[in-house]
Amino acid sequence: MERQDKRIHIKVRHEGCSCCAPGGHGEREKAEIEKKEGWTSFIPMGIGVLVFAGALVLRRLALSGGGEAFPGPGGYPALGLFIIAYILSGGEVLLQSLKNIRKGTIFDENFLMALASLGAFCIGEYPEGVAVMIFYRVGEAFQEAALARSRSSIAGLMDIRPDYAHLKRGDGYLRVEPREVHPGDLILVKPGEKVPLDGVVVEGNSALDCSALTGESLPRDAEKGTTVLSGSINKTGLLTVRVTKEFGESTASQILRLVEEAGSKKAPVENFITSFARYYTPAVVSVALGLALIPPLILGGQGEAGFMTGFAGSFPSWLHRALIFLVVSCPCALVISVPLSFFGGIGGASRRGILVKGGNFLEALNQADTVVFDKTGTLTRGIFKVTKIEAAAPFSTEELLRYAGMAEHFSNHPIARSIQAAAAEGGVRVDQAEAGSHEEIPGRGVRLRLDGRIVLAGNARFLDENGISHPALEVPGTVVYVSCDGSYAGHLEISDEPKADAKSAIQGLRAAGIKQVLMFTGDNSRTASALAETLGLDGFYGELLPQDKVAQLEALYAGGPAGDRGKGKIVFVGDGINDAPVLARSDIGVAMGMGQDAAIEAADIVLMTDEPSRLADAAAIARKTHRIVWQNIIFALGVKGIILSLGALGLASMWVAVFADVGVALLAIFNAMRAQRA
Repeated sequence: MERQDKRIHIKVRHEGCSCCAPGGHGEREKAEIEKKEGWTSFIPMGIGVLVFAGALVLRRLALSGGGEAFPGPGGYPALGLFIIAYILSGGEVLLQSLKNIRKGTIFDENFLMALASLGAFCIGEYPEGVAVMIFYRVGEAFQEAALARSRSSIAGLMDIRPDYAHLKRGDGYLRVEPREVHPGDLILVKPGEKVPLDGVVVEGNSALDCSALTGESLPRDAEKGTTVLSGSINKTGLLTVRVTKEFGESTASQILRLVEEAGSKKAPVENFITSFARYYTPAVVSVALGLALIPPLILGGQGEAGFMTGFAGSFPSWLHRALIFLVVSCPCALVISVPLSFFGGIGGASRRGILVKGGNFLEALNQADTVVFDKTGTLTRGIFKVTKIEAAAPFSTEELLRYAGMAEHFSNHPIARSIQAAAAEGGVRVDQAEAGSHEEIPGRGVRLRLDGRIVLAGNARFLDENGISHPALEVPGTVVYVSCDGSYAGHLEISDEPKADAKSAIQGLRAAGIKQVLMFTGDNSRTASALAETLGLDGFYGELLPQDKVAQLEALYAGGPAGDRGKGKIVFVGDGINDAPVLARSDIGVAMGMGQDAAIEAADIVLMTDEPSRLADAAAIARKTHRIVWQNIIFALGVKGIILSLGALGLASMWVAVFADVGVALLAIFNAMRAQRA
């Protein structure tokens, strides 16, 4: 990812509401400049307010001094000030409306405001005409502030962007762009600096501030052998790091890429509001036009003056009602507050170490009724330990450990590492050079040629398929069976502990409205059952191969074994590369941690830590965001419907219309901003 391409596109703009002018996004310096420029545009409006106040004073003096009916000779100076105030406060709106008309975009909020305010001038309602523009621009100013705050909640992630790296060159270090560093290079990270690329510490000790990545307040210790992620901040010591990923694939780059994508994926309700505004605005203009013309024609001919006099006398009144109708009908409260709510929710989630790739996924999570967890590394710590070694005669414990250790020597799987550790602790020499052919059978185990013998190490199914008899063990853990030349050699029992917050995560999901929490695992049913009972799961499916997980998910979509699953969305949570297919197939795929690129790419939501309880937080945020969105929709439509009716009946003035439009918009925006505090 090139530096000039690293922009956060947080676009909160919809057709039908051009008051949502696009603010600057991208690098922090650019954002600050655009922020200043945005507020500068409101200076003429501020001057217009002062001129408007002066015009009101002159008008009052002219009328109280016995002058002719306003704007007669005594009121012309005041009229001139009203016109000046109108141009200062609303000139930009008029120009934007003309530009949009030339582009073919007629029915937007600029057009509504221009039409309503100019119409007020035409019927002699000069103060009201200026007030429409002033209060509209005041509302715009508050909207800009709300949008800026919403953007900053996500754009704050730009703090993780590394600016440079100290690359080792000979006996010294050269300061370079992070993209110039490649895997295998050594970099120096000084105290107070951001870690520029993912890597492994080869020298030094320090504490890392990972709050921008994970939302964790406590620093993490880093020492030789520790994996460090780009975007974290080195707090204390000097670290030498061997880079493991290119800059474009580093954690910081992945996070920024996910945030960029979030703005382009709208929730269904956002798309509905956008379409609604596209048809709603021209509809209300047509209704306002009918309100101005049809009643005078139907109700004309009143009294002695006849039809034409009745029409002439009633037309200004109905035109005034039509203008009130236009002011109230502006859809700004909806088309600003709805996307603002989703961005607030996404921003609030990001501060908790939860990356949501779009508002559509946040809305889908709100509709979820089933969560399926992978087991190893997701609900459990993924830190395995060999708890029992039992050799079968005539094999010795040392032979069993050697066979198992050699078979698992080439694997990085947590279970394999636990066997390697047990072999080392038992003083058993495991030499890769002694191994012959080596074949790994996914979901089964390993076939190895060692000392001219065929060694099998894997699950019970693996030995069964090869015709090797063995004892049927039912233990709460993982069992690795070992055979040599067709004879059962023994087994190793391996246990994995649940994560500290796994049980509370499941309770939190239920509190957030999830109806059932299930588990998929490749472990035996005995192990899965014990864990499910400990954590309080609603069910589990054990002994699943990677492809079996997808098939089992399809069965859940079909209604499950009992056919009693609801119609809500299904969430799958996993952390390994073998989870990528089922993450992609589920309604909402959730990747835990930043360790597996394939899982992160396939997922819709990424939990930056290994804590399953973060998913419960995400579900709660989704529920809160959903409530806020519909509160705003119902409130805005309800209030506008009431004022529109009153305006059409002549029971609401232009001032009421202005306050109703701006007030509803501001209240909806302030309510939307609550989502940021999720």
